[in-house]
Amino acid sequence: MTSVLCVDDEPQLLRTLSANLTARHYDVTLAGTGELALRAAADHRPDVVLLDLGLPGISGLEVIRALRRWTTVPIIVLSARDTELDKIAALDAGADDYLSKPFGMGELHARLRAVLRRQTADEEQPVIEAGPLRFDLAAHRVWRDDVEVKLTPIEWRLVESLVRRRGRLVIADTLLTEVWGPQFADETSYLRVHMAHIRRKLEPMPGRPRYFHTEPGLGYRFDPPAP
Repeated sequence: MTSVLCVDDEPQLLRTLSANLTARHYDVTLAGTGELALRAAADHRPDVVLLDLGLPGISGLEVIRALRRWTTVPIIVLSARDTELDKIAALDAGADDYLSKPFGMGELHARLRAVLRRQTADEEQPVIEAGPLRFDLAAHRVWRDDVEVKLTPIEWRLVESLVRRRGRLVIADTLLTEVWGPQFADETSYLRVHMAHIRRKLEPMPGRPRYFHTEPGLGYRFDPPAP
């Protein structure tokens, strides 16, 4: 069952969304503030987030930025703010779509289906190859020079997070939160130890990595050299 986190400070709208989505067999979690939204996202790991911008306390934009530090969950903004600048700010912060209030439930469901299709397509990437390395993201397997390399579950989750974002910097607390949970976001020593293990297993020269790069003080990047 697809899970949806609905975040809005209007109780009537939350009730309407809950009833409508539940009738369409979504698993619905409700939150009335930004603080509750972040807690619910960490606890329930929803498949998609519907988010109002005008929240008490932490604003909707701050919620988007906080979520994007550790998750790629699709975010659809539902807001009465419909100026171009508002939409640009939300999309630049990391939202996937923007729906202005008032909106029809038919259009909302179409937007939901669209972001979920894109998310599914991203998760079903084909095997990724980089030099002597081959990653099967669906099977959770990796080969180096056609010899399968055994990774621990934690090592695999780190590798997968980086490989799926090929060429992009992934900040340290994002990796820590994705692999160990939000309560471990400051434990950077965990990353150093496990990345050293990953390099010993996958890099031709672990002391001079060609694939798994460190960005000092920021995080890590899977960035294979050009052929």
